[in-house]
This record gives sequence, structure tokens and C-alpha cells, in this order.
Amino acid sequence: MDLKIALGIALFVVFLTSRINGQEAILHVSNGDMSREYCIVYNRSWTTLAPALDNATAYPLVNLTSTLLCNAAGVDPEAVKGKAVVVMMGECNFSQKALVAQNLHVSVLLIASTKSLITPSDNTSEYPKIKIPLALMRYRDFLEAKQVFGETMTVKLFALPFSKIDSSIAVILLISVATITLGGFWSGAYERERLNNNVCGGGSETKANGSELSLYSPLKVIIFVALMCGMLVLMYFFYNILVYVIIAIFCLASASALFSCFSAVMDKLGCGTLNVSVRNRDISVRSVLLAAVCISITVVWGVYRNEDRWIWILQDLLGIAFCLNFMKTISLSNFKICVILLSLLLVYDVFFVFITPFFTKNGVSIMVQVALGPDASGEKTQGNVEIPAEPRAPSEKLPVVMRVPRFSAWAQNLCGMQFSILGYGDIIVPGLLVAYCSRFDVWVNSRKKIYFISCCIAYFLGMILTFAVMLLSGMGQPALLYLVPFTLITSAVVAGCRGEMKQFWSGTTYEVLDSPREPLLPEGRTDRSIDGENC
Repeated sequence: MDLKIALGIALFVVFLTSRINGQEAILHVSNGDMSREYCIVYNRSWTTLAPALDNATAYPLVNLTSTLLCNAAGVDPEAVKGKAVVVMMGECNFSQKALVAQNLHVSVLLIASTKSLITPSDNTSEYPKIKIPLALMRYRDFLEAKQVFGETMTVKLFALPFSKIDSSIAVILLISVATITLGGFWSGAYERERLNNNVCGGGSETKANGSELSLYSPLKVIIFVALMCGMLVLMYFFYNILVYVIIAIFCLASASALFSCFSAVMDKLGCGTLNVSVRNRDISVRSVLLAAVCISITVVWGVYRNEDRWIWILQDLLGIAFCLNFMKTISLSNFKICVILLSLLLVYDVFFVFITPFFTKNGVSIMVQVALGPDASGEKTQGNVEIPAEPRAPSEKLPVVMRVPRFSAWAQNLCGMQFSILGYGDIIVPGLLVAYCSRFDVWVNSRKKIYFISCCIAYFLGMILTFAVMLLSGMGQPALLYLVPFTLITSAVVAGCRGEMKQFWSGTTYEVLDSPREPLLPEGRTDRSIDGENC
């Protein structure tokens, strides 16, 4: 009962804090016949804006961009009384401009900027003195509005509250859980097929598939993690060069992974292949068509990778295929290796997210800087925003995250698309354990797939906790901090309760790729069939 109460309180707190006002707002400009909307930036601690267009008051706009409004010289009080005015940014601070406008009985102050729009701020002691709304807008937006509407414009300012609990989080959750579930199932099915092939071959020794790589040495795992740390640091210092190398590698790897996934689906559906002989070589028509489709998808992503509005769909599709193929190709030979690898990567994730901000110049973690690219410093930090005043070429970003736009923030997207993201590592790393659990179910002939299912559930609960902490803290979280303990502890508990910890810890007895794998059948079982399948 206490647990239910605690969960209820946690959910109540999350939903209570879920509706927030951002620092971005909307400037609605019209002349009675037509209207347009533009991005503005304000300080919600300083200025209160209407929550919707219908609740906002309309004000005639007066063009004072010929002045900085650091004093009232040259301004006719009667011409600006009760109206919205737009002035240029510069020389004096925001509060001085606002006080001058307030003394002139201006109702709304807009400050046009030719530089980046940064959340307006001043000494907090000045905030109570200002009684009128104040916001920054792009100067180019004002020029555009002037060209469209002329000098006669009416403006409304409003800031739509958006929900922290955006539906994009549910999409990210669905993608991650579905990917590790499919990847684990695929790995188990692949293992079952191989064992059955070995049995049908009379038990003769066969080499493991050359396309699979097994991690069985703790030393190799430590070296692997050390290389990841080194690569991340290199990416931080040489991002502008290495980003193109990573993009090229991703294109090749994701096209191959997508081909592998589509081919497996077609095999499962029973789609036949048509072979054509060319110069005494058999060529599969299905494989050629699939390869053409996969390469085309990858090329489209490569060409339009910086188009935020829709390219995220292709990136997520390629990312899912990449993660699935990785989980099927890379296998961990036993639970001991799983514990070492996941524990080291947990420390790696926490260090590069929480510790490195103390050493970087801009206070952004190395992990965030590399994942989001050079614009990471412009992301929301400490509640502030920075929006470029002029269009600029999009910076290259590493294709290492699942991206889903915030659907409840379409209004704020006037200022720039906002995304919920999840790194591929937060899927692949726990996914390797899920894949091991799926294979172990095959080795012990578990009909209910208890290890696989329980690990998937643990991953789901870990993701829920990750998002809950993120929403309550208002900052991104290293997901492995929650996913690794959830999945490792759950898997160990299941093995302990079933009395199979010794087998689960040591895994398969083979540690060399060209040695045969044998199912770890329960005591008393002497048959070589898997789940009742016989040759």
C-alpha cells in the first residue's frame, strides 16, 4: 500500500509541474485582412504574457527603430501612449529602456535585435519596477512585417504553455522498448536456428558465423570502453573534422543494417528469391532490389540530414536498424562480461555527463556537446535561451540519437525545432544484456523465455524512471544510470530464484569463435532437440 501511495505522489508531482511557460513566445501581427506570427523571447520572471491568442490584448504598433529609447528625447508621448513600440537594441540595458517606455505610458515594449536573441535579464531588484511586457524580436522579422503590412500593424503577444510530459517522450519510449525487444528476440531466434543446424548436422563441430563478434574477455571489454572514452574526447576537440567521418561510417553501417533487417523480415514472410545467372554467377534479384532501396534511403538521409522538419523519421528508421543489427551481431558470452561491460559504461556515461561540465569552458558536458554538436551551448541552460537573429547554416550533428520533435511545442518551434532525444547507446548497451538473456533462454530451453521477458520489463521500468527524474529535475539524465542497475539486478534475481546463477554467470562454455556452442540443458535432459524441434 505504501508503494502505491509513493507512486501516486510521484505521479501527482510530475503532472503538477508538467505545465510550464517557456522563454519563447509568439508575436501575432495583423492588419485586419491577414496575419503572421513571429518568434519573440521574454523573461517569464520579469514579464507576464497571455496564455493564448484569444486572451491577448491587441495594440497598435509604433515604429521607433530609429531610436534606442535610452531616454525620451525626440519621442511624442501622445503618439505612443497605450500602444506597442519597437525600438532597437543597444547602448542602455533592458530595464532602462523599459522604464523610459513606461514613463511614456507605452503598453508593450519590443526590442529589435540584429544579434542572437538572449533571454532579457537585469538585476532582479529592477524587475518589480517594470509593469509593462518586454520582449526581444529579430530585426529581420520586423522588416519583413513592415514590408507585408506597411506601417499600420496591430500586435498581440502570447506565450502558450507547453507540457513537460510531451507525447514525443511516449514515442521515444516505444522506439527504445520495441527495439531492444525485437533485437533480443532476433538474437535468440538466430541462436536457436544455429543450434538446431548443429544438431541436424549430427553434432559435428561447426564454426560460428563469421559475421558475429563475441566479447568473452574482460580485458577486451576494458580496452573497448577505453577506446570509447578516447574517441569521445577526440570528437570533442576535433568535432568539425571527425563528424564527417562518423556520418560516412553511419551511412555505410546503417544501409547494411537496414538490408539485414529487411532481408530477415522477407525471409520470415516466406518471400522467395529469384536468382539470375550473370557470367556464371547467381545474383539474387531480391537482394539487388533490397540493396537499392536501403542505399536510396541512406542517401536521402545523407543529403537532407540537416532538414529538421521531417528527416528525423529516416534517422530514427536507420537508427533502429543499426541498433537491431548491432544486438544481433555483437554477443556477450556470459553474465560476468555483461556486468563488467554495463558497469564500466555506466561510469563512463555518468562521468561524461555530470563531471565533465566542471572542466569545459562553456559548462556543457562533453557528452552533450558531442551529441548535440557545436550548438549545444545554445541549448536551454539554467532556463535561458539563445536564438540566432539571422538564418545560419545548420551545424552538423552526429547521427547517434533517436530524435522525435516535441509535438506540444509547435508554437515554440517558430523559434527553432525542439526535440526529445535518446542516444543509441541507451538502447544498445542494455540491449546486449537483453540479447544475452534471450540466448540463455535458448541454452536452458526456457519455454516461457523468463530471462528475456523479465529483462525487457526491467528496461521498460528503467526508462520510465529515467524520464520521471528528467521531468522532475528539468535536466537531461544519463539513462544508463537507471537502466543498468534495473536490468542487471533483475536478471541476477531471476537466475538466483531459478537456481541457475552458476550457469547464467559463466554462460556458454565456449570462448573461441570457431568452437561449437552447445545448449546448457537442465540436469536430467539428454536429448539434443530445442523446444521439441527434431531433425
